[in-house]
Amino acid sequence: MERTEGHRSGRGETRATILAAAEQVFAKAGLAGARIDAIAAAAGVNKALLYYYFKSKGGLYEAVMEDHFSEFNRQALALLAAPGPARTVLLRYVSLYFDFISTRHRYAALYQQLMTARGRPLERLVRKYFVPRSAAVKKLLERGIRAGEFRRADPRHTTISVVGLIVFYFSAAPVLRMLGHADAYNAANLKRRKQEVLDFIRHGLFLDPQGTTS
Repeated sequence: MERTEGHRSGRGETRATILAAAEQVFAKAGLAGARIDAIAAAAGVNKALLYYYFKSKGGLYEAVMEDHFSEFNRQALALLAAPGPARTVLLRYVSLYFDFISTRHRYAALYQQLMTARGRPLERLVRKYFVPRSAAVKKLLERGIRAGEFRRADPRHTTISVVGLIVFYFSAAPVLRMLGHADAYNAANLKRRKQEVLDFIRHGLFLDPQGTTS
């Protein structure tokens, strides 16, 4: 029994090591540019192990993206369906999303690559994660409009705008640094940016921007 559990634990650690290495390589080179040899070398494992666990480079890429999306979607969907004022739920969702990306420094690069990808991996990930989350955000926005909390706005475009406010800051981090701005992931800068995003949403969407949230 102990031997079996130890074997499973070892397999889990190997898989996690490969995923971490693949995330680094994919974030830098993209799916098309990433090489299995480079991922195996970064993980310190034999290339055959990558195929054993993930079957193909595409399968490994999907597993990396799954690792990012699965836990976030679980938390996000539970939060978006929570009772309470729509304005409160929306700001908590935005905070969750912002905090998630701020702790995963390669998410923005991977997300940006995914948005320009083609083929079955993108379609499957969109159906599994993006569609239910977008539907939940749309339902929340419509609830807020009906309740008189939000101004009348197109839910689809509002969702796109909210995602842009959160993600673009991290996607543009390398360019911002070249323009003389400090590290985007610096704690003080993250705190300031998060507050700016929340304030922008309050004043752009809420009918009473100064109203309290609970």
